[in-house]
Amino acid sequence: PETVVLVVTGHGTVESAVEAVRSGAWDYMTKPVDLDRLGLSLRRGLGRQRLLTENRALKQRLRERFSAGRLVGRSPAIQRLLGDVERIADTDANVLVVGESGAGKELVVELLHRYSPRAERPLVRVNVPALAEGVLESELFGHERGAFTGAVRTRRGRFETADGGTLFLDEIAEISVGIQAKLLRAIEQRTIERVGSSTSRSVDVRVIAATNRDLPAEVAAGRFREDLYYRLAVLTVRVPPLRERVEDIPVLAQHFLGEFAERHGRAVKAIAPDALDALCAWRWPGNVRELRNAVEAAVVHCRGDRIRRADLPAHIAGEHADRIVLPADVRLADAERAIIEARLRAFGGNKAAAARSLGIGLRTLYRRIEAWKRDS
Repeated sequence: PETVVLVVTGHGTVESAVEAVRSGAWDYMTKPVDLDRLGLSLRRGLGRQRLLTENRALKQRLRERFSAGRLVGRSPAIQRLLGDVERIADTDANVLVVGESGAGKELVVELLHRYSPRAERPLVRVNVPALAEGVLESELFGHERGAFTGAVRTRRGRFETADGGTLFLDEIAEISVGIQAKLLRAIEQRTIERVGSSTSRSVDVRVIAATNRDLPAEVAAGRFREDLYYRLAVLTVRVPPLRERVEDIPVLAQHFLGEFAERHGRAVKAIAPDALDALCAWRWPGNVRELRNAVEAAVVHCRGDRIRRADLPAHIAGEHADRIVLPADVRLADAERAIIEARLRAFGGNKAAAARSLGIGLRTLYRRIEAWKRDS
C-alpha cells in the first residue's frame, strides 16, 4: 500500500489526471517530462514512502512492547493509551503522564523515550518524594565544590546528565514551591546553574513528568505553580487504573504467572476459575503493581499446577486476614511500624496508596521507612 505511483502519459487530459489522483497516484505528468520536476517528485514520494513504512514499524514495535510488559491487554482503555503514545512519541514536546500509582506510568515514559528522536540518548529518572528539598536541588542542577558542607567535589546534576535525552520527574506534585521556580526557569530557558555557581549552562532536555495527583487542583490550592503546570503539560497522557480495564486482568494475571513460575521454579500453569473471579472482583487500589505482587505470592504458595482462591493474599481472597493484633504493652513506635507495614502489604507495596489510606504524606512515609533502615 505504501508503493509510490507516478503516472507519465503522452495523452494527458484533465479527466485522466483527476481520476489518477483520486485512485491514489502520487503525481501525474505529461510528456515531454521536465527532468527536474520528475526528480523532485520522486524524492518527495520516496520520502513519504519511508515515513509510512517507519510509522507502520513503530506501531508494530509499540504493540509488541505493550503485549510484553505491564500494560498487557486489549481493552479499549489500553488501545486509547496506545494511540496517545503513538501520536506523541516522536515529538519533542514536554509530556505530563497522569494516573494512579502502580498503573504503569513509568512504562509509558519508557515508551515515549524509546520511540522518540532522543532514544539513543539517556533517560534519566528522578524520584522526587524520595529526596529532601536541599538534596533535590543539587540532584537536579548539580553543585560546585564547596557549595555546602559535604560538597567535596563538583558534581553534575540530572539535567546535565540527561542532555540530549529525556528527564523523567516522577511524582512531580511533591516538589516544593521553591524548587518549582528554578525548575520552571530551567525548562523555559533551557539553562541551569549549579548550586554555588553563577555560570549558566545550556541543556537540551525533553521533560516528562508523572503524578498521581490532580495538578489543576494543586494549582488552585496554591501548592503548584500554574506557569510550571502549563510548561509540563504541553501534552498530557492519562494511564487508566486497572479497575477501568477489568477485561485485561485475566491476561495480565496469566502473563505474571508465566513470569514468576519460571523465576521461582514452580510448575504452575493456570489460574482456577474461583481465583480468577476473586482477582476480577477486587478493586486493585495498587493497580497493576498490586496485581503483579498478588500473583507472585500466589505462585509461591501454590502446591499444584493451578492457582486457587486460597493461594491468593487473604484480603483479595476475601478472608480479611490482613488485620493485625498488637499486644497491650506494645511501644507506640512499634505499633506505628506494624500498622504501616500491614498497610503496605495490603496495597501490594504501593507507597502512595498506603500513605493516602493512612492519612499521611508520601514524604512522611519515606522518612519513616528510611529511619527503620538506619535503625536495623
